[in-house]
Amino acid sequence: MLSLTHWPIEDRRDIIGVFTDIDDTLTTNGAITPDALHSLAQLKAAGLHVVPITGRPVGWSEPFARDWPVDAIVAENGSSALFLYKNRPQAFSDAHKQLSKLYQQDAETRRTNDRRMQAVAARVLREVPGATLSQDSPGRETDIAIDHSEFTHLAPAHIAQVVQIMQSEGMNATVSSIHINGWFGAHNKLAGARWIVRELLGRDLDAEIKRWVYVGDSTNDQLMFEHFPHSVGVANIRRFEAELTHRPRYITRGERGAGFAEVVQALLAAKVF
Repeated sequence: MLSLTHWPIEDRRDIIGVFTDIDDTLTTNGAITPDALHSLAQLKAAGLHVVPITGRPVGWSEPFARDWPVDAIVAENGSSALFLYKNRPQAFSDAHKQLSKLYQQDAETRRTNDRRMQAVAARVLREVPGATLSQDSPGRETDIAIDHSEFTHLAPAHIAQVVQIMQSEGMNATVSSIHINGWFGAHNKLAGARWIVRELLGRDLDAEIKRWVYVGDSTNDQLMFEHFPHSVGVANIRRFEAELTHRPRYITRGERGAGFAEVVQALLAAKVF
């Protein structure tokens, strides 16, 4: 991982959009920091697209999709998206204040998967000592989450056990800085990024991926680090470094929200030349 100072100015100048994780990337101790929130506003004011993409649930994400200066929030590891209607290029009239919600799976598939997921969750709680559902679980629609570092602590061996159970049941499983997420379906953060660029902007992310940057902090960001030529880890990613198969290209000096603000300042500095 290179220092952010090694990011070439000509590459930064061409960036048109930012995807970012939320927990421990935009947030510090569970809340977005003023510098990170101001940085989101600066990106939008500069004409860049901004899309947080997170393992957090749809319900948890709704107020932030309304209030933060972002194009959309992609939730539950790519399964769903929330955005104000005004962010659609063809939006008109008073409908611009409406919050729109999109899913990658149809309603019947979501209902079927939910029954299966709740059975897996019950098995995890029964078999893994100390396992608890995340406190944001009531807002989840397409996945389940086990808390390992937000309000409780699971030992690494028990985290691995949760992942093994989810995978043995045919689920995708990923570990963020706070939760273990499991779901049925082909979606993930990268698929969600491709999907929202197509649905919201009518464009092909892969055709312009060199003009986007991804910012993250954990092992569940590895797919994004692998595919985005411009990827940045905030400094607290160091605690997961030994577990990373795919590392971000660059790393900030600051942790969490302060690190995200560094990325934004690097982008804005390139735009003035």
